[in-house]
Amino acid sequence: MKTKVRLIVMNFLQFAVWGAYLTSMGTYLAKVGLGVHIGLFYAMQGVVSLFMPAILGIVADRWVPAQRLLGLSHLLSALFMGGAGYYAMTMGEDVEFTTLFAFYSVAVAFYMPTLALSNSVAYTALDKAGLETIKAFPPIRTFGTIGFICSMWIVDLLGFQQNYMQFFASAAWSVVLAVYANTLPECPVNRGSDKRKSLVDALGLRAFLLFKDRKMAIFFIFSMLLGVSLQITNGFANPFITSFSSIPEYAGTFGVQHANLLISLSQISETCCILLIPYFLSRFGIKRVMLIAMVAWVLRFGLFGFGNPGNGVWMFVLSMIVYGVAFDFFNVSGSLYVDKETDLSVRSSAQGLFVIMTNGIGATVGTLSAQWVVNRFVDFSSSLPQVDGWSKAWFIFAAYALVVAVAFSAVFRYKHERK
Repeated sequence: MKTKVRLIVMNFLQFAVWGAYLTSMGTYLAKVGLGVHIGLFYAMQGVVSLFMPAILGIVADRWVPAQRLLGLSHLLSALFMGGAGYYAMTMGEDVEFTTLFAFYSVAVAFYMPTLALSNSVAYTALDKAGLETIKAFPPIRTFGTIGFICSMWIVDLLGFQQNYMQFFASAAWSVVLAVYANTLPECPVNRGSDKRKSLVDALGLRAFLLFKDRKMAIFFIFSMLLGVSLQITNGFANPFITSFSSIPEYAGTFGVQHANLLISLSQISETCCILLIPYFLSRFGIKRVMLIAMVAWVLRFGLFGFGNPGNGVWMFVLSMIVYGVAFDFFNVSGSLYVDKETDLSVRSSAQGLFVIMTNGIGATVGTLSAQWVVNRFVDFSSSLPQVDGWSKAWFIFAAYALVVAVAFSAVFRYKHERK
């Protein structure tokens, strides 16, 4: 029980850091005239995920205990995220893209690897405590989503979602976790002493050899393709909903005034859906669970395209509900699947590889492509309503998710043995 409580606190703080800005940063950027660059900011999370999780995963496997590396990464992330907030505060409406982007980029370069590192710390601690990860981890991970929600609500209710204070809030959470991480259970490192081992083993890169297994290669490739969808609504849902303020009929609605609170229904749904993962994985297996996630992404985007904050707000709410299935059944189930299919000696590296394929390549391509699509149909410099343009963009995203689902169903072969 003590181990679970300690990991619950870790997960709460881990995602509170992210929740402070992830869903509201797009609205702040649009407000200071950087709306056309929203995709670049969110894509940077993907760019750094191409190499930073793998590098720090190798370091955690080979030299530095994962829990200590987790604390150091958060401390460095807090330093640069606080720098982004300070720069934005001093410049006001004259904030320049290059400087703000530089501070933000370094901050997320140290944050993104902590998603995999925190998983490694949790799995190791649960193993030491004699607990089965596939049953014990999802309820613990639920508190990460609760942390994300609490952080979103704090930012919204304090009036931070349209200004630089969200960066300071994120930095503050990171400092707390940086200190707390050093109290977590010790994680082993696998230095080894055999001088004859291969270069791949010496560098801790054996996780990349998972691509030699056809089943794992296909799984990672489709993880990348589905990862394209991960950051689209994080970056564009808030600006989309608040854009209805230009229409008198919707300007005073709850969704427009408190977009973060409305969007937080997605994370509340996520909290509930995490608890369903052990049942669905044991009954249906990873293939069907992933397919359920893909169909949920189709609904997530399609309902945004049809909805509005007035009489169509029920479609927004339903979109938020299906997000829990879309995100958890892919992200958490995928992480657990990778954990079970890989050797203990490359656990951190394998988790890093999963993050590379999803939050790295997938999210980078996804957010940059999404920005291109949005810029094609939405004019951020115009004061006129852009609802039709936004709707077309959401329908394009829904069509993409549907194509990925059909392809995955046809290509991925997995025989599930029901327990």
